[in-house]
Amino acid sequence: MKQVVFVAAEVHPFAQTGGLAEVIGSLPQAIKETSRDYQVSVVMPYYRVVQKKIRDQVKLIATAEVMLAWRRLYCGFLHLNEGGIDYYFIDNQYYYDRDELYGHYDDGERFAFFGKAVFHLLDAIHLTPDILHTHDWHSAMVNVYLDILYKKEGHLLNTKSIFTIHNIQYQGIFPPEILEDVLGISSQYRHIMEYNGLVNFMKGAITTADLVTTVSPRYAKEIRTAQFACGLEYITRLHPEKIEGILNGINTVFYDPNHDPILSSLYTPKTFHQKAINKEYLQKSLGLVQDTTIPMIAIISRLVTQKGLNLVVDVFRDMMELPCQIIILGKGDDYYQEKFVELAKEYPGRVASIIAFDINLSKKIYAGSDIFLMPSKMEPCGLSQMIACRYGTVPIVRATGGLFDSIKDVSDTEEKGNGFVFKDFDAGQMLEKVKEAIALYQEPPQFKKLAKHIMSVDFSWNVSAKRYIEKYNQLLNH
Repeated sequence: MKQVVFVAAEVHPFAQTGGLAEVIGSLPQAIKETSRDYQVSVVMPYYRVVQKKIRDQVKLIATAEVMLAWRRLYCGFLHLNEGGIDYYFIDNQYYYDRDELYGHYDDGERFAFFGKAVFHLLDAIHLTPDILHTHDWHSAMVNVYLDILYKKEGHLLNTKSIFTIHNIQYQGIFPPEILEDVLGISSQYRHIMEYNGLVNFMKGAITTADLVTTVSPRYAKEIRTAQFACGLEYITRLHPEKIEGILNGINTVFYDPNHDPILSSLYTPKTFHQKAINKEYLQKSLGLVQDTTIPMIAIISRLVTQKGLNLVVDVFRDMMELPCQIIILGKGDDYYQEKFVELAKEYPGRVASIIAFDINLSKKIYAGSDIFLMPSKMEPCGLSQMIACRYGTVPIVRATGGLFDSIKDVSDTEEKGNGFVFKDFDAGQMLEKVKEAIALYQEPPQFKKLAKHIMSVDFSWNVSAKRYIEKYNQLLNH
């Protein structure tokens, strides 16, 4: 049986700050269920939040001393088997016993240690992976160390490495002196790690990995342009033959309107009328006017400009001239948090703003709303538009990244549309699509037909898992 080892900084349900954790929480299981040829393991740091959750469930299986440049550091390896997946946790209290996962002054050192420790773990458990699959800059040093350290010394010669870019905006950029003093990398490999005079973890992984994937086909093309590559376009253009996009999926067990105990009423396409009960509950609980004939528009998002919320603010009062209610759920920049709270006060009974990250409430909003607005400036993949479809809530999106790949406009005659799509990052274009969606809502038979259809679109991880397995097989047979 072939061995795939996933390496990531966060994994649902152990530690999560965003979509990366959801991917690593679902994709390994989907690969295991899709192919009997692959055994999957997952490696992540043993953060304080992880310790609190599973301290009594994990077992310390080995310890090691990890050399990071001149530092000789303790490392513990803990193990938990869950759902047939082996989860391994890298323990170092100094680096990981902290309140926050990221944002520390020594993040470069913390995640360089993580990358080096992975190889000590493999040695301790006598595991020789066929595939090392890393995710985002935090685990990028695994690809680098494999290439310039272990393979150069004759180890893991048959191991292939894949690096997945979930968001190229976050690259792991540090001062040049970190190269030898922290990473322990000789200056002869400076060309691999340095970019614009700084050490760039992501650049190192793109350069050394056998395959680079992004979380949607469109994003794989976008990151070769200055508009989307956040300065790395010169590197992505150098390696077009090994950069491919595979659209993420969603956990269709966790997000299931027919089996979700959180909901007021369960429903399927055949019992779609039951969805209205969730809307009634939502209106009542959030202090909105209770009227199920009014279209309800939901925004569930990080409240930042990247998510297109400046467009929403620009035309919010125009939207309020339309017959609709609006719900905003999320946390982010102070400006947007304060602005949406202010707008909720300005339009009592029609607008609700909840400044929080609340997965359970988000599912109630997906189930109770009619329309989902996601006007992102850039979106490597996006999960929310897929989740909205799962709950029969019609998405309005901008044609970028994974939104372009997953949502097709209702006017598309070649493919059966599953939402409303506008092209340019423009508030006027977004407003026109909002008007179109509300106009369709006012024709109940057509709107319900669309809503039932989108519930049947397969956004499960099974589709993505098959593509990754194809890529694994190609690499190993090359």
